Amino acid sequence: MRLRVAVQADSFDVGDEAAMVHADDPAIGAVVTFTGYVRDEGGRLAALELEHFPGMAESQLRTLASEAGGRWPLAATTIIHRHGMLKPGEPIVLVVTASAHRRAAFEAADFLMDYLKTQAPFWKKQHPVGPHAEAAWVEAKASDDADADRWR
Repeated sequence: MRLRVAVQADSFDVGDEAAMVHADDPAIGAVVTFTGYVRDEGGRLAALELEHFPGMAESQLRTLASEAGGRWPLAATTIIHRHGMLKPGEPIVLVVTASAHRRAAFEAADFLMDYLKTQAPFWKKQHPVGPHAEAAWVEAKASDDADADRWR
């Protein structure tokens, strides 16, 4: 399985990433992409700040991608996760999975997003709109854990 993992401040181009996954492999019959965006939170969010430990985050993303590759017959996987200060509407994460058949590509992308939400070592801080509003760390959600539990 071809694997590409990146943790970066810069944005990404979904079309370019999907094309790179599919290039030069006529055995690929399905490419699934998922892009997560910073939500507006009803106009209350000025920015979302993401922190990580360089090296540790990339290693964990590779581990998660390898687990997906062990569960489904994937030809390629790309995971790109951004860090730094992101504004509402900006892309935050990209998962691309490719397989000979659609079900494997869909299920692997779904699995990866559930595990990225619960096991990827990123810390998020919300910066609200307003000069006196204080930033706050985002806590883990039980609903994300429940989503990940369905793969165990």
